[in-house]
Amino acid sequence: MKFLDEAKVYVRSGDGGAGCVSFRREKFIEFGGPDGGDGGRGGDVWVECVEGLNTLIDYRYQQHFKARKGEHGSGRNRAGAKADDVVLKVPAGTEILSEDRETLIADMTHVGQRVRLAKGGNGGFGNAYFTTSTNRAPRHANPGLEGEEHWLWLRLKLIADAGLVGLPNAGKSTFLAAVTAAKPKIADYPFTTLHPGLGVVRVDTREFVLADIPGLIEGAHEGVGLGDKFLAHVERCRVLLHLVEGTSEDAGAAYRLVRTELEAYGHGLEDKPEVVALSKADTLDPETLALQLERLEAETGQKPLVLSSATRQGVTDALRALMARMDAVAAETPVEQVAWQP
Repeated sequence: MKFLDEAKVYVRSGDGGAGCVSFRREKFIEFGGPDGGDGGRGGDVWVECVEGLNTLIDYRYQQHFKARKGEHGSGRNRAGAKADDVVLKVPAGTEILSEDRETLIADMTHVGQRVRLAKGGNGGFGNAYFTTSTNRAPRHANPGLEGEEHWLWLRLKLIADAGLVGLPNAGKSTFLAAVTAAKPKIADYPFTTLHPGLGVVRVDTREFVLADIPGLIEGAHEGVGLGDKFLAHVERCRVLLHLVEGTSEDAGAAYRLVRTELEAYGHGLEDKPEVVALSKADTLDPETLALQLERLEAETGQKPLVLSSATRQGVTDALRALMARMDAVAAETPVEQVAWQP
């Protein structure tokens, strides 16, 4: 299945059905009176967060979603039927934005959440509704109200506890494959990873979700390489694991380049807690390893971890460091009190 994390859709709710002008006509009923029924309500358009989806690929092939109009009223005080609703099903983590791509309408974060995107029009009143003591035979009815229509953007941000960042070929996909059951494509050329990946990590009887995104290069915020659009998938992460390739010319410069792109992207990524690790340590001789660690420590101001996904050197230490940072973030985050609504 292809991965799609952004889609533009058109939604329109149904118009209300028209009311009916009718009079009771029966033998031996001299004054039958008006009996026109009301029109039915137009269908609504809803968005619902469901299980089993992890992409918006369905909205590449269908962009227009229109609910049916309500049925018209009829004689004998029969009201028109309400039209069926239309439901857009999206994965958890999907944001609903207005056409300007800035105004947030809804953030679908948990399975079962439903939000109405367009309200169906009310049905019109039949002539029986307008009967009064002075107007016993009204000969008019209301048309149904029109529905609503919008162009909307759907944007998926994967929900993960920790995210992997770094330059291309820093070993992010190899690390994800080593600690989870995910099977990302791994090769020795840049931009092997073209789409974000998710995996569930288990360490010391605890579990968390880890996200891997395509690598960043200099100028990513200006669209160079694959750009920085995939950084949206680590916006929800509580902590970042920043992998710096040990075989790079200067580990400190490589770290600084990625940090510059994170700061240019913004959205709070530059302030997220991070664990820094020097990857591919198994390919370095002791002198080069010591030099790269020294450069990286001077740039980060913290002692980096030494990591090799191939030999699993330092892998458990990195996972435990991520868990510790996540626990610290959870302890600092106040718990919101949400009022229960029946």
